[in-house]
Amino acid sequence: MPETMKQKEDYNNAVFYEIFVQSFADSNGDGIGDIPGMTAKLDYLDDLGVNAIWLMPMSPSPSYHKYDVIDYVGIHPDYGTMEDFKVFIKEAHARDIRVVMDFVINHSSSEHPWFLDSKTGKDAKYRDYYVWADKDSIAEQIAKKETSFDSDNIRQWHPVTEEDTVSEHYYGFFYGGMPDFNYDNPAVRKEFYDAGKFWLEEIGVDGFRLDAAKHIYPDDRAEDSHAFWKEFKSEMEKANPDVYLIGEVWSDAKNASPYAAGFTSLFNFDRAFSILESINEGEQKAAQIAGHGYEMNADVHVADVINESLPWFKNYNKDFIEASFLSNHDQNRVGSVLGGDKEKIKLSAAILMTLPGTPYIYYGEELGMLGMKPDENIREPMLWDVKAKDSYRTTWMTPAYSTEKTVTPAYIQQKDSQSIYSVYKELIALKETDLFSKGDIKKVETEDNAVLAFERNYEEEKAIVYHNLSAKPVTLPYDAVGYEVTWSNGKTDVSSEGIQLGARASVVLIK
Repeated sequence: MPETMKQKEDYNNAVFYEIFVQSFADSNGDGIGDIPGMTAKLDYLDDLGVNAIWLMPMSPSPSYHKYDVIDYVGIHPDYGTMEDFKVFIKEAHARDIRVVMDFVINHSSSEHPWFLDSKTGKDAKYRDYYVWADKDSIAEQIAKKETSFDSDNIRQWHPVTEEDTVSEHYYGFFYGGMPDFNYDNPAVRKEFYDAGKFWLEEIGVDGFRLDAAKHIYPDDRAEDSHAFWKEFKSEMEKANPDVYLIGEVWSDAKNASPYAAGFTSLFNFDRAFSILESINEGEQKAAQIAGHGYEMNADVHVADVINESLPWFKNYNKDFIEASFLSNHDQNRVGSVLGGDKEKIKLSAAILMTLPGTPYIYYGEELGMLGMKPDENIREPMLWDVKAKDSYRTTWMTPAYSTEKTVTPAYIQQKDSQSIYSVYKELIALKETDLFSKGDIKKVETEDNAVLAFERNYEEEKAIVYHNLSAKPVTLPYDAVGYEVTWSNGKTDVSSEGIQLGARASVVLIK
């Protein structure tokens, strides 16, 4: 069993960094990011201040993104070897950085040996690893043309070949190249319990990000999905009692909350969209940063939303931690959504890091990297240095958005105290304090609709946070006697005469 790092009490103080291995750091000059490249960049991550990493899929797969797996206990040869990964984990743990990997168990690749066998006929050994049905019995479902938040696919049932539309069809929620597993089959469950324990016990990962967690069963069998994840968590805890499990459940809070019983944490998708939209609509009421299904035009403060919705999750898991983010590998990059405006980008980070929740940073977000769909263009190569000096830059694709003309590379930003990178580094240090990682939140009313203001409280500590979402300077009454400025960005001035916030400015006052 590999040496594992000593776990902290919980993950409340964690700040995660999401890495798409293919685009991150190339150690051998073949143009493709790899595990040794990531290992070489651990000092960069340590210096930035992150203490946890989420790795996108690394298993053997026929696709560049690797969300269609053909071996659940392997490493894609483009990325390196299992020994490389063990070294990476050891070096990460030596820096007190935890490692969580994507575990894609809702579906496999259609090229997985199990599916290749399954489609050969009803008597195949692995037939029942997947979901099959006679065409006539699913005629109404085939006719459905509905999309979801996490998939624009309108066809969930697929024939083995396009020419053969008569025989049995298999179920693949995302598309035909990703057939869904049959979790009514105990053998399938055991396969993934064993695979999960392999990564935890033999390799030493600290947990998993579970892709498409909402789709283990169809929506009309949500209770079965809830029960599965509780069982999955119980099995993983046998291998590591401190295992961290983060689920991707695109849903409103009421429907998402029962999943909390099977996870450490769930992503809050709505808040990410709300933060960015509120910044772009800065002249409107800043308090509209809601999340979890609240409409943007609702007169509701983000603090009220958190205080109302978090107990729903805690009811299923008293130790539940909400995960917050601005963008990830499935959404347009923050920098592009905010029009490349550096001050808006800094403001978005400031809001993310001062609100409750465990934050996730998408690689390059700390540089203001750009990108708009299709997906390849939101997963462009990380910019480490100017091209002539950047021996780790990947070249597997030609970037359309994040180039040296549009984004300042990491090593240059590290030397600039006013850069996006430097603001992220300061905010990460702030976020990892107990006050901002564990503290509760209370709204602060202001007369200016462009200002988002709230209190954070933890034991004897208290902070008041002000964010000016608009492009106009604002002045607020000074009512924070006994507080001191701990962090600020942009033009700010706090005196007995008032609190002055320049365009897109933020200030944090702590007593």
